[in-house]
Amino acid sequence: MPVTKQQGKLWLFIPERDPRILFDQMVAYYVRRGYPVPISSQEFQLGLAQRFIERNGMFFLPEQVAEYDKKKLTSGELIQASLFVKDEASAIDWLRQLLKTKPQTFADINPQFMQQLGGWSKNETPLDLRELLSQNFLCYDGNDLVPEQIHTYLSTNWKELRNLAKNDPALVAKAKDRWYVPDPNKAGDLEKLREKSLLKEFEEYKAAKKKLKVFRIEAVRVGFKKLWEQQEFAALIAVAEKLPNKVLEEDPVLLMYFDQAVTLSQVDADDEW
Repeated sequence: MPVTKQQGKLWLFIPERDPRILFDQMVAYYVRRGYPVPISSQEFQLGLAQRFIERNGMFFLPEQVAEYDKKKLTSGELIQASLFVKDEASAIDWLRQLLKTKPQTFADINPQFMQQLGGWSKNETPLDLRELLSQNFLCYDGNDLVPEQIHTYLSTNWKELRNLAKNDPALVAKAKDRWYVPDPNKAGDLEKLREKSLLKEFEEYKAAKKKLKVFRIEAVRVGFKKLWEQQEFAALIAVAEKLPNKVLEEDPVLLMYFDQAVTLSQVDADDEW
């Protein structure tokens, strides 16, 4: 895995070091060997933060980060990976990138989000921005201390808000109703609620008698993972056969679960024979 990537004097974001990509690679490792995935995405990301060193949303080994920091001093601006919003997963990534350093209100986010929707996948269920935000991010309601993420942003960009206590009325008023990226400890509970909602939707796909034309791919991913862990390979294959071939072939996560389910179903059949 490269430590740095450069384009002239600019240095590039390395997608392979993104925590979500690392999690997908970990899942692939276990699934291809026929083992259950041992931890959730949020548990994995929390473990990364505890065991490795983060720089600009990327994770490094201790010996790698020294090289990264040294080269960074002689390089120009970081170019983040460009995000093309086409489905739920890419929309969440785009929102995470938007809110990570600048927590914003719904009124601030909405016009920016609407500009990103031109290439939405025809097979993906259109989702309301409020649903995406409520299932994946947190909104400060003004009742508790201002979250660290919002406090850092406001105190950095407004001189009059610096060195204020996190319950100062002026800071609270400026922070209220801003959406922000939760830290890994709080994100775990949010992830469980989201997964519960997605699995409920997946049950509808399992019960459907016809081919699925429009659906939430994230719900299918979560459903496939659950069926895989329960070793219900026939049920997984049955849902996969309802999906458009193009969707299955172009989604590496879905294709991995499907291929492994087919392989293990054939092994089970041979053993019974």
